[in-house]
Amino acid sequence: QLQLVESGGDLVQPGGSLRLSCAASGFTLDYYAIGWFRQAPGKEREGVSCISSRGISTNYADSVKGRFIISRDNAKNTVYLQMNILKSEDTAVYYCAARSGPCHSGLWPAAYNYWGQGTQVTVSS
Repeated sequence: QLQLVESGGDLVQPGGSLRLSCAASGFTLDYYAIGWFRQAPGKEREGVSCISSRGISTNYADSVKGRFIISRDNAKNTVYLQMNILKSEDTAVYYCAARSGPCHSGLWPAAYNYWGQGTQVTVSS
């Protein structure tokens, strides 16, 4: 059974950092682009970042460029999202998702096939 599990969400103060992890089981991530998405209460799910299957290319939403870094360790079957200089508007449930083929250039959630259950990130003083 294909499964993605996110972890690392927490309550953090503005300006702080968190690292989220996305671990796969039941399949290898080697052939999948992995995206991170988030959904705040009352808002639509939005794309945050994506990394290609070999980690050669990445893309980011404008709102997180320069603050978030996506990376992957295929040997550990895990993708990471390092989040720095966190802001209150980053508060959301964060999801990772897998897509066979390249990253979707527009970080469109519907283009991703397999999803995790999400991890809560709250940025508040």
